[in-house]
Amino acid sequence: MTEKIDFKLNINGHDYAVQAEPRKTLVDAIRDECGLTGTHIGCEHGVCGACTVMLNGRTVRSCLLFAAQADGSEITTIEGIGTDEALHPLQLAFQQHHALQCGFCTPGMILAALELLRDNPDPTEEEIRAGLSGNLCMCTGYVNIVRAVRAAARNGKAK
Repeated sequence: MTEKIDFKLNINGHDYAVQAEPRKTLVDAIRDECGLTGTHIGCEHGVCGACTVMLNGRTVRSCLLFAAQADGSEITTIEGIGTDEALHPLQLAFQQHHALQCGFCTPGMILAALELLRDNPDPTEEEIRAGLSGNLCMCTGYVNIVRAVRAAARNGKAK
């Protein structure tokens, strides 16, 4: 049995004291140790984007990082950008434009879109498709996802 190490994860502005094996992935720590299950586990190879979170303001695949590597960093998950009472403009746009079906890819897709719109507030359809290309959706065909991101960009409040 591997000895556990102590570290802190700052997720959505809250500090979590974590004790875990050094090989525990960030996605597993977020879900298992911190109880935040909005970040999904998909392929576990960094291909699908379901586990996308923001680490110090940039999207990362949390299945490819050890949790201890995030010690001292600021992490944002889908739970950190809106609430049930006050959806984030991107979440609202996804809802209004029917940009989800099963919803499995949606948290990672929204965080990727958030980064895209922060870096490029008025992207073209091609830029949206390129910006989301690392996040796979098996249900929607991307048409409504692109529409939702475009609508959020036009709204100008999605940063």
